[in-house]
Amino acid sequence: MKRPVACIAGTGRGIPAHVMTNYDFAAIGIETSHEWIVERSGIHERHIAKSETACSLGSEAARQAMQRAGVDAGQIDVIVVSTATPDRLLPATAVDIQAELGASRAAAFDISAACSGWLYALTVAEGMMASGVGETFLVIAAEKMSAITDWTDRSTCVLFGDGAGAVVLKRSQGKHASQGILSAYMRSDGTLADLLYRPNGGATTPFSAEVLADRSHYVKMSGREVFKHAVRSMADACDRALDGAKMTGADIDLLIPHQANIRIIEATAKHASIPMDKVYVNVDRYGNTSSASIPIALDEVIESGRVHEGSRILMVAFGAGFTWASMVVRL
Repeated sequence: MKRPVACIAGTGRGIPAHVMTNYDFAAIGIETSHEWIVERSGIHERHIAKSETACSLGSEAARQAMQRAGVDAGQIDVIVVSTATPDRLLPATAVDIQAELGASRAAAFDISAACSGWLYALTVAEGMMASGVGETFLVIAAEKMSAITDWTDRSTCVLFGDGAGAVVLKRSQGKHASQGILSAYMRSDGTLADLLYRPNGGATTPFSAEVLADRSHYVKMSGREVFKHAVRSMADACDRALDGAKMTGADIDLLIPHQANIRIIEATAKHASIPMDKVYVNVDRYGNTSSASIPIALDEVIESGRVHEGSRILMVAFGAGFTWASMVVRL
C-alpha cells in the first residue's frame, strides 16, 4: 500500500431546491408509475435545477467544503471540475466557478469522464499534488443532467437528477500522514461508447434545426447492455482498488457506489462481500446525478456522523465512455 499523498480536508454539496417525485411525471405526459420506476431503479424522487446552473451548484458545494476545511479562496492552488453538463462549451465551467469563488491564484480546468468523472478528477488532483503543482486543491463534480435529458423518453428521463459535490484536498502530512487516498484505479472502453451517449450536438454534428427536431442531442441509452457492463466493471474496479490498498471487503467501513440503480449497487456490494448495512444509498432521493453522486453521498455520510476520522471508504463508479473507476480512502 502506497503512502497517502492527498487527504480529504473538507466536503460540501450543492442541491437544487426543486424536488420532482415519480408521481410528477404524469403532469408532463409520461406514461409511467411510481411503482414501475422504484422496481427498476430504486428512485423515488430527484432534484431538478430551475434557476441553478452547474456553476452555481458547484460553487455552493465548494464554499461548504472550503469552510469545513478552514481554507479561503486565496489558498486554492488548483480547481478540477468533473462535468458532463458544462454551462457552456467554452470556456470551462471550472473557470466560471473560480471567478464565482474569487480564487484568483488558482489554475482551473474541467475533465469529462461521465459518471466516473469525480474519481478521475481526484486521481488527477492527487497526481498533480505529488508532482508539486500545489498544496490545496478543490475537486468538484457539478452536473445538470436535466439539461441533456429527453423529457419525452420514459426509459431515461425518470433516471436523472441534478446536483454537485466537492472536496478540498490537502497534503497528507504531520498528524494527517496516514489519511488520504490509499489506492485508485481507472479504466475505459471506447468501443462501447454508442451504448450510452449523446449522438449529436458536438463539433462533428453541430446543433441545427434538424438535430433539435430529432432530439439527437439528448442522452440515449441501451439500458440492458449498460446494466450488464456496469455490474461487471464495477465489480472489477472494487477488486482492483482493494488489491491496491492491500485490503478486502471486510476491511472497509463503508462502500459508496455511484448512485445509478439500486440493483447495480446491490450486485456490486455482493461481489465485494460488503453487507448492505455498510453501503450508502441515496439514489432513492437524488436519482442518477452522474459524477456528482459519490461526492454528494460522501458529504452526507460525513455530515451525519456515519463515518469519522480513520474510517476506510471504498468508492466505485461506472459511466458513459464506457469509463469506470474506484478508490479507497482513509478519512
